[in-house]
Amino acid sequence: MNAKDLAAVITNFDIDEIEVGHFGNGHINDTFIVKKNGVKMVLQRLNTDVFKNGTGVMENIVNVTEYIAKKMTEQGEDPYRKTLVFERAKDGKPYYLTESGSLFRMYTYIDKAYSVEKATFAQMTDAAETLGKFYKLLSDYPAHTLNVAIPKFHDTRNYFNRFLDVVEKDAVARKASAQNEIDFVVAHEYLCDILNNGLADGSLPLRVTHNDTKLNNILFDETTGKGLCVIDLDTVMPGSILYDFGDAMRFGASTGPEDEKDLDKIWFDLDMFDAFTKGFAAQMKSCMTKGEIDNLVNSCKILTFECGVRFLEDYLKGDTYYKIHRPEHNLDRARTQFKLVADMEEKTQAMEGIVSKYFR
Repeated sequence: MNAKDLAAVITNFDIDEIEVGHFGNGHINDTFIVKKNGVKMVLQRLNTDVFKNGTGVMENIVNVTEYIAKKMTEQGEDPYRKTLVFERAKDGKPYYLTESGSLFRMYTYIDKAYSVEKATFAQMTDAAETLGKFYKLLSDYPAHTLNVAIPKFHDTRNYFNRFLDVVEKDAVARKASAQNEIDFVVAHEYLCDILNNGLADGSLPLRVTHNDTKLNNILFDETTGKGLCVIDLDTVMPGSILYDFGDAMRFGASTGPEDEKDLDKIWFDLDMFDAFTKGFAAQMKSCMTKGEIDNLVNSCKILTFECGVRFLEDYLKGDTYYKIHRPEHNLDRARTQFKLVADMEEKTQAMEGIVSKYFR
């Protein structure tokens, strides 16, 4: 980090001290714990290589969090524990741009809270309720007014077409080593347009979406053990909440890590799916459309398939995007995703039964 930039930030946000150098385990932004007037805050430098429109990202985050905070205040809840509250720099903006173009933002640290990497059934339900409440509070927010943080981020058809082009070029001669996986992708083209078509014809409403619903982006209260709030809002933008439901299940209902080499250890856990669907329905049943409910199961397959396609594409290109720690790392990642999709297909009837139990 540029010392001159950091010195300018401290001045423009009136920071007393940097308490902890680097904080957290994020791989995209630089994060610090600081103090302002004795109050603990989180200071971050946004990675503008990933997020090209940094000011647009911040506009989204601040508009959404202030909207949530206003509603929570009206309901008698403490917004400083239930959402991120951003500090204004001296120029009145909720971020500070340095002379070199670095973008910094600062928000109140949520004390006595924790996140988990692997959930219990109760935590899975609480996480889903917390996520559902996030959407419910934003159900009347004009999603179309938000900036697109990353264009075509969940456009499955776009990923599929790009993948076919990579297969045809076979630039690093890896096609032969992944033929089974390539065949799997081609055979599942039917998944590509379900969500796109639903958004286009209006059967799936455009909503504010999070787009990174890993379990560790939900904070839990240390005292009660209950879900507190949703964090890591850089990818908040317009879309379908099915993106988020499906991705949460891709991550949360898998029985192993996404790079597990032993596929016998990978399957889709119906009990975790049940626990999450229960919590999600508790908040969202009254405000979801029939089209959304009918595609909850599809969303799990689609988002898992999409992720696998992206891993496999990167393997076939020579590992140019995702960091790898072994030669076939991305191929292993793709295989776990496709194993999950295949398992979901076998369990579709059971998954639909769980959805009916909580949403009908």
